[in-house]
Amino acid sequence: MLTTTKLQAVIDPNLEQRQILVLRAWEAVSTERELQGVLEAITQVLSPVVPYDGVAIISFDGANHDCYAAHIVGFPRRDGETLQEYFGRPEFVRQVETPIRPLIPYDPMNIKLKMDGAPYACNDLFAKEAWYEHEFGLAASGIRAYASIPMIVREKMIGVAAFSRVEPKAFTDGDLAILQVISRTLAVAVANALANEEIRKLRDQLEQENIVLREQLCRGQKFDEIVGDSPSIRRALDAVEQVAATDATVLITGETGTGKELIARAIHRLSPRARGPLVKFNCAAIPHTLLASELFGHERGAFTGAVARRKGRFEQANGGTLFLDEIGELPPEMQVMLLRVLQEREFERLGGGETVRVDVRIVAATNRDLAEDVRAGRFRSDLYYRLNVFPVHLPPLRERVEDIPLLTSHFAAKHGGRFGRAISRIDRRAMNLLASYHWPGNVRELENVIERAVILSRNGTLRVERDILPSAIAAGNVDERLQTQEREAVESALRASRGRISGPTGAAKALGLAPSTLEFRIKRLGIDKFRFRANGA
Repeated sequence: MLTTTKLQAVIDPNLEQRQILVLRAWEAVSTERELQGVLEAITQVLSPVVPYDGVAIISFDGANHDCYAAHIVGFPRRDGETLQEYFGRPEFVRQVETPIRPLIPYDPMNIKLKMDGAPYACNDLFAKEAWYEHEFGLAASGIRAYASIPMIVREKMIGVAAFSRVEPKAFTDGDLAILQVISRTLAVAVANALANEEIRKLRDQLEQENIVLREQLCRGQKFDEIVGDSPSIRRALDAVEQVAATDATVLITGETGTGKELIARAIHRLSPRARGPLVKFNCAAIPHTLLASELFGHERGAFTGAVARRKGRFEQANGGTLFLDEIGELPPEMQVMLLRVLQEREFERLGGGETVRVDVRIVAATNRDLAEDVRAGRFRSDLYYRLNVFPVHLPPLRERVEDIPLLTSHFAAKHGGRFGRAISRIDRRAMNLLASYHWPGNVRELENVIERAVILSRNGTLRVERDILPSAIAAGNVDERLQTQEREAVESALRASRGRISGPTGAAKALGLAPSTLEFRIKRLGIDKFRFRANGA
């Protein structure tokens, strides 16, 4: 008595062969994680039974019909090779004279009815009187016959597997039956790949939301991170408060270590965009070859190693603020690209043709003299004027020495808490030494010095020895000369103003300093200002 399976084998002698092929195809899927490897493995199983020259997976993701993976028999893809590079190999490029054919417009409903589970075969493209849009590309690449097999998962068509031949050799009914069975295996592989893609998108979305949450947690009182009460820093903070409520582009200038990033954070926190992300990007920290990808993102396959679509900093900052630090270090070609984005508020990802529009506020910072760079031809004038809508200048620490005691106390408390060494007082000699130092590294350098001093301090007293100041030993003579020059300049201005500090004819105006700053320097240098008034010199 024949079993059901044996009876089916008698009726369809190819059934057993197809069952073996399905099992081997499943083995290929289970051992390969990437679709490209799946296609190569299945080709080894399938091509001896159903000969073909190439196979491609066309994904139906919404309105997009993208080639998701492809394999040309006998030519595996190299590591890191994109599909575009793969198809562009010299051995695949053919000069084919194609006949002129009218275009058949796509009818989505008819296509769905025709392809809802049933394969479609074209035995000879040149024998057709009219072509679908995709058939023009197939003919131009040298393909004469092809079969499209729907891939269906949970009663939904997610794409097609297209098998092609360069000779006008028809796919038989037996060939189509085998391909249709194999397509179920491919459908599982494609569905898994699409699911992984969706997981990556959700992960990117979560990362974006985390950026927003981190910025929200950082909100507090305005300027809570900025320590100082000197006139020059107050002017800078007044300017920040004025511009933060607008959407104007801000250019923060100042020497290294003056706190430009803190000002950028304050602008963002005080702006209507505070609920959006603040994305930071250091233009000098990324190799020039990667700048475009980092700023504007890239599509999967745009270059070697681009295994997935990646959003750039502009997209990450959409709805918020993008802080471009060290903007003066951008190479000329990136200056052109950035200018276009600032003008149009749109761009394309690397390797893609889709225009992406963003709503981003730009805050840039530099320690360079960009105006001088423009005159020297190192920086584009049109980009400079786009960035310099509202300039905010941060003074160096040596021009606001009256803030040094406040900063010293702040950093001593901060690092004392970190190291479990409470600082209750600051040695007077230490404060005089800190006030007399030139501080080429500005506030950042001061913090490093205080951090080291906290480690070395005992009994709750902060002491600073001259040898812990950066380059203090090597630059000792230089500091002395600078201090001598400073004393001479102050005394000369006091002599000319007859000891007057403030006012239109005062020494402070002549030196370009705030009166309080000059008073602090006079005290630090040990100058008796009254003797100039008494001498009438």
